[in-house]
This record gives sequence, C-alpha cells and structure tokens, in this order.
Amino acid sequence: MQNIIIEKPYQFVPPHHGTFWSWLIKLVGIPAWQLRKSEGVVAHEVRGIERLRESIAAGHGILLTPNHPRTADPVAFGLLGHQVPCHVFAMASWHLFHQGWVNTWAIRMMGGFSVNREGVDRQAITTAIDLLSEGRRPLIIFPEGATSRINDRLQALLDGVAFIARSAAKKRARHSPPGKVVVHPVGIKYLFSGDIHKAADEVLTDIEHRFTWQPQRELPLLLRIGKVGSALLGLKELEYFGQTQTGRLGDRLRGLMDHLLGPIEKEWLGSVQTGKVVPRVRNLRVKILPDMVAGSVDKAERTRRWKHLADIYLAQQLSCYPPDYLAQNPSVDRVLEIIEKFEEDLFDKARRHGHLKVILQIAPAIEVSPERVRGVSIDPLMVEIEQSLQQMIDELAKESRPLESVAPELTPCKTATPSPAGT
Repeated sequence: MQNIIIEKPYQFVPPHHGTFWSWLIKLVGIPAWQLRKSEGVVAHEVRGIERLRESIAAGHGILLTPNHPRTADPVAFGLLGHQVPCHVFAMASWHLFHQGWVNTWAIRMMGGFSVNREGVDRQAITTAIDLLSEGRRPLIIFPEGATSRINDRLQALLDGVAFIARSAAKKRARHSPPGKVVVHPVGIKYLFSGDIHKAADEVLTDIEHRFTWQPQRELPLLLRIGKVGSALLGLKELEYFGQTQTGRLGDRLRGLMDHLLGPIEKEWLGSVQTGKVVPRVRNLRVKILPDMVAGSVDKAERTRRWKHLADIYLAQQLSCYPPDYLAQNPSVDRVLEIIEKFEEDLFDKARRHGHLKVILQIAPAIEVSPERVRGVSIDPLMVEIEQSLQQMIDELAKESRPLESVAPELTPCKTATPSPAGT
C-alpha cells in the first residue's frame, strides 16, 4: 500500500501568497524538468487558453477543475500558468506535504495548501472559499480527489467542490461592485509516442517472472495482458475467498470489492453502503483514522485497523479497472495505462517509459450561481462539471493511436480484459 495515510495529527499547511518563487520556478523551467524526470513527459500543449485569459481579464473568481489520471497532473499546471501567464492556488492532499522538505516548500511556493481528505477539513474549505471569492488567482481543485491512471474515465466527483464554488459566489456577490465566480473544467490527456510493445514487454516480463512464469511473448499483446491480469485478480480471490471465482470480469470485480468493503462498512457505518467505491472508501477512513491519529488505540487494535485500511485501499485499486477498458477501445495509451497500473499496484511504483505528451484543454466557463439547489441528491453544478470533463476526455481519447493489428484479437480478448493487481 502506498504511503498516502499519515498516522499523526493533521496540521493545516497554508498557501504562500507571494509570487517571486512561483514566477522564478516557472521561468527556469522546473515544471517541464520535473515532468520529464518523473513521468517522461517531453512535450505539452495547452488548448482553450484564451477562455481562461478572458475570465482573468473580466476579474472573475476562477475555479479550475481537472481530471486526475496521474500524480504529475499538478506539475503540468505549472506549464499552463507559465503560458497564460498567471499564478495559481491549489488544494493538495496532506500526504504530499510529507515527502521531504523540498517538495513541501515547492508546493507552498507554487500556491499549494493542504487538505485532510480523511476528515472534514474546515480550514482548507474556508481557505478555498476565501481565495476563490477574492479572485486574485485561479484556484485548482481536483474533483476526483485521487489519481486513477485511467485517463479516459472519470472516478466519482466529490460534491464539496460545488459547496466551495457556491459559497465563494455568495461572498463575491456581496462585493462592491458585485463579482462572479466561474468554473473552467480542464481535460488532461497523456499521449504515448514510444514503442508500446517494447514498453509492455518490459513490465509484463517482470510480473511474469514474479509469478515464476516464462515470459508469455508468444501471445498477442492483449491476450498476454489479459492473462497476467486474470492471474493477479485470481491471486486476490484466493487470498480473500479461498478460491478463484468464475463469471464475467465485471461481476468478479464487484464481488471482490463488496466482499472487502461490506463487513468493514457494517462495523464502522452500521450498514453496507452502495454507490461508487471512492466515496465509500473515504467515509470509512473518516471513521477508522481519528483514534489512530490520537494514539488512543492499543497495538492490537492499531494492527486491526491497518488491516481494514489495506483492504479498503485494495477496493479502491480494483475500482480503477474498468472491465471493458481495452475491449472497447484498445489504444496504445490505454495499454500503457493498464500495464503501468499493474506495476504500480503490485510494486507500489511504475517505471518511467518516456515519450509522453500532455494536453491540457480548458473548457468554456460555467457561471456559478450563489444559490444552492435543494431537494436534489447531486448538485447540478457537479453534473455540469462532470459532463464537461467527460466530453473533453472522450474527444481527447480519439487522439490516441489504435493498437496495431488489433482486430483479430478483440473477440478472444473480451473475456480476458485486464484485471486488478494486488497491493
């Protein structure tokens, strides 16, 4: 399990309001260097930049809401900020401020402030509302709340984004003269221009060796991915059910996720929950972590709770594998995402393949009403944001290269679509 849960009392990290370091970091090209170093991003393109410039010129409070396929996404906004040009503020998960003092310093200097995703962080929410209502810089919030590596699908969006936007709009409407708050969804897409067969072979061979298999190079690539994925899923089914399961891949994934979450939800929340996995995971962490952070549990109970956290983390990993992702559109980029996710879920780290281009596409502004819509389960603003993001993602997906010679492999591969890796 990756080190994303910090077992100590939360302390809010405020943003730095100065502009010198943000300006200098972008001027000397550190965001581009960091993207090359961490993800192998060698090219970038910002589209729709005039839309953001118009909102800045109009003096609006601006909220940017991107999808979140990779951990490097926030760094990519340094490229956008340099090109507009503008400085930004950004809400960042607290665990990112525990990855060394240099990282913490850089996040703050670029306008980042912390949010405790394992609870209701009123200070972060208030800070976000104040920054957005002041309108001095665009504010970035990733509404998915976590990365998925699956670039062409959205995870569940957190409705707290709408609360922040509407609260800021209400404050801004009281200004003299009154001001507006707008949301610009931003679609992020990574395109791989390298040799996908070579990249996939390197990753799959390492996983196959871990299985004590001979490399399965005689198989077509999609079948090989499916075989490795089925083995990874089967290992987790053996661990939790005592035997591998049968049936459709989607049913097997849902069965394992419910098996992982159900008993824990019944204990901590009183009943088994329904709906998308990421919000269910967050609700459980909010209940499990406080006593651990306070140090009020003994060693045995702490160990038991860490086991619960590991199980719900696995459920979240499983939820990031759409069963039809390769069968529906076997592009080069989707293949890369799946093999990277295999490797990351199995080894907690994915290698850098390079040859990536990142595209940031800025959508038209959505004006935010200060009035909350009552009597609905989902705020209409979140519906608009989700629709805008998915529309951009669908269009950007068309720019991916199709996997060569894929047609003969599609039929046999549908029952062998990649399955999740373990932790």
